[in-house]
Amino acid sequence: MHLVPAERADRRTIDGHRVCDAVAAIGEPGHVRTWADRFSLLADPRRLALLLALHRAGPLAVSDLAVATGMNDPAVSQALRLLRTAGVVEGDKDGRVVRYRVTDGPTAELLEHCASDVG
Repeated sequence: MHLVPAERADRRTIDGHRVCDAVAAIGEPGHVRTWADRFSLLADPRRLALLLALHRAGPLAVSDLAVATGMNDPAVSQALRLLRTAGVVEGDKDGRVVRYRVTDGPTAELLEHCASDVG
């Protein structure tokens, strides 16, 4: 049980080799936190709808996203602000219009899986 942290090494196990495999599978706490944060962004149905729209339809402005998702403009803006802060989307300004797009590769891969199940 060479991968078990010292503070847990004295605890009883049934399959020690599998415990080591499980510790290796979990990996670094920072990596787990990054994925947990990514999943929390996708856990909100309204944010997920916005991300699916951006992922499949390409860059869209706030007002267009509001029509597509049934949300109001301020709610879309607030959700996009959160997604932008998290580094998941970016906005490209074209005159007075800002069009948003998904820029986080791992999130885009998750969205591709979600979109393939949409029916």
